Amino acid sequence: MADIEKNLKAIFSEISAGNDRGEKIALLGATKFVPSEKINEAVAAGLEFIGENHAQEFRDKFALYPPCEKHFIGTLQKNKLKYVVGKADVIDSVSNEEIAEAINEKAAALGTSQNVMLEINAGDEKDKTGASINAAKALYKSIIGLNHLKLIGIMAMLPAGKTEDELAYLCEKVRDFYDEIRLSSPNVKTLSMGMSGDYKTAIKHGSNMIRLGRAIFGERIQNAAKEQTV
Repeated sequence: MADIEKNLKAIFSEISAGNDRGEKIALLGATKFVPSEKINEAVAAGLEFIGENHAQEFRDKFALYPPCEKHFIGTLQKNKLKYVVGKADVIDSVSNEEIAEAINEKAAALGTSQNVMLEINAGDEKDKTGASINAAKALYKSIIGLNHLKLIGIMAMLPAGKTEDELAYLCEKVRDFYDEIRLSSPNVKTLSMGMSGDYKTAIKHGSNMIRLGRAIFGERIQNAAKEQTV
């Protein structure tokens, strides 16, 4: 059994019991700098969701992806929308009203509706994108008011260097907001929260999708997929 298959089998077994709400956990493979052949190997071994961080890497690998649900999870600049909008199944990183409006405008020009997720910066860290938990409601209202966006979930970024109790508190606050907006937005079904260092805590406190990279693919090497300037 190849390493990727072994890794996935172990992770699927670990998350098989679901989260603390009894919901199934979806595993998204973070594929930044992961070559297409490894992505194909992972999908063949049962990975259903992948997520790219860089717009041009998404563009360059798009024709090589196997059948799976393709997410864009990185910061999206307005001059790179053409590489992602209408191609990604979901844009997870809608972090402010300006980018929401830009994605909506591009989707309208393409005559399509773009699935999106609202990005929350749970620790309100200055060096990370995403709305604070307090500002998330205003961003939510902005997104649902745009005709060419379909809100299907939340992607939360948790801060590093926190105790488990501190992380649990933040996860619960994000989950409370998720539950609140689901009352009026039935298409919202995904709370993507938890990466390699914090996914176990996130699952214990309401996450139903986790984003793992090295745990699936091993160490990644930055290569020709490196972000371009064009």
